[in-house]
Amino acid sequence: MTPFEQSGPQPSRKAPNHKGESKGRAKELVIVTGISGAGKASALKAFEDLGYHAVDNLPLELLPDFAELVGKSTEIESAAIVVDIREGQTLDRLPEILKDVKTVLPTSVVFLDAKDDVLVRRYSETRRPHPLSRSETVSRSIVEERQLLDPIRNVADTLIDTSNFNVHELRANIQTRYSHGDKTKHLLVSCLSFGFKNGVPLDADMVFDVRFLPNPHFVPEFRNKTGKDPKVAEFVRSFPQTVQFLARVTELMLFLLPHYVEEGKSYLTVAFGCTGGQHRSVMMAEEMAQRLKEAGYHVKALHRDMPRQA
Repeated sequence: MTPFEQSGPQPSRKAPNHKGESKGRAKELVIVTGISGAGKASALKAFEDLGYHAVDNLPLELLPDFAELVGKSTEIESAAIVVDIREGQTLDRLPEILKDVKTVLPTSVVFLDAKDDVLVRRYSETRRPHPLSRSETVSRSIVEERQLLDPIRNVADTLIDTSNFNVHELRANIQTRYSHGDKTKHLLVSCLSFGFKNGVPLDADMVFDVRFLPNPHFVPEFRNKTGKDPKVAEFVRSFPQTVQFLARVTELMLFLLPHYVEEGKSYLTVAFGCTGGQHRSVMMAEEMAQRLKEAGYHVKALHRDMPRQA
């Protein structure tokens, strides 16, 4: 199996009723889907740990009946199910079935994705075949799977890019998003740096382009450093446009965050992009994380493309 996946249908599992976790929770159904190898099995386990009734590979034809069962049950308050490529051609009907299910029970769709090279590496590490084909290459199977799952991706309520997650980080991400405690305390803001040359992060809620700032890459003494270096940060901060940009983005974030909390959002990713993801975006993510921490929010800075040795 891949680090994130289990193969083959799994029996339904009723999660233990952890004290204080599910009691009094509003009824809901979460459909976990996405690309094979992106982490659906680990995500389902995370939901189970939160007190959800967890079911892997429920046939789509049974989905409306299952939703009705959850809605009437005095024991099951929330449920999470995995629906994926193992359904075959029936997957085409999911958007239509989803409309019916939502009339019975509040339902959301979580779609897990990852970069192709990450998926190929995960399959290579475990030497497991892709569920679509044992004769084709993994890369070709991933392309075909993306095409088949595209209609489902378009109706997803939440998209999570697991490219930079290990199993534990993915589970923590799910638990942060779906924990039913005090939403004010559970809102987690991720300030993420990235390089546009490697693509925009799939799970970014907001993206700020900081390529308008002078690039430290062209200063010889800074070329092999990152935005976490005090001298590089001081260089980027020395320009008036940097000061103005930070002030305006900080003001925007402090305006938006209370409204996100009020709407029940538990996880927000604010991404800052420069060319390579090494200098300007790193400095911005670190600076914004610090400012939001000082304002009382739970924040972490993440750097997707920053060199590991830095």
